[in-house]
Amino acid sequence: MIEGKSLRSDLQQLSRALRALHKALLDVETQYFGQVGSALEHLQLVTSHPHFAWLQKLSGVLSELDECLDDEEALVVDLERRFRAEVEGLIGPLPPTNDDFRTRYNAMLHDSPDVAMAHGAVRKVLSQLPAHPRD
Repeated sequence: MIEGKSLRSDLQQLSRALRALHKALLDVETQYFGQVGSALEHLQLVTSHPHFAWLQKLSGVLSELDECLDDEEALVVDLERRFRAEVEGLIGPLPPTNDDFRTRYNAMLHDSPDVAMAHGAVRKVLSQLPAHPRD
C-alpha cells in the first residue's frame, strides 16, 4: 500500500504544479485579451471563447488527472508515465502532441516570468516521475 500512497502523492504534486501553471497561463492570456468583467463572465470566456481555446488541452489533462485521483481503482502503476508523457507532449521536451499549444506555450514561457516559474515547478515534479520508455 506504500506504493499506492507514493503514487497518489506524486500525482497530487503534479496536479498542484499543473494547476499553478494553468493559472499563470490564464492570467497572461486574460491580460492579452483585455477587460473581462465579472468572475462569471471570465469563466464563460475561458470555457467558450476561441481566444482561450488552446488552453483546453491543459485543462483536459488536469481534469483527467483529478478524476484519476478521485478514483482509487484508476491509480495504476503506469499512470505516472502516462501523465508525464501527456504533459511533456504539451510543454516539452517530447515532440509536440499539439503544435498550436506548443507554439503559444513557448511564447508565453518567453514573455512571462510567472509562467516560466510555474514551468520550472512542473518540470521539477515531472523529473521525479518515471519516464515513458523510448521506442
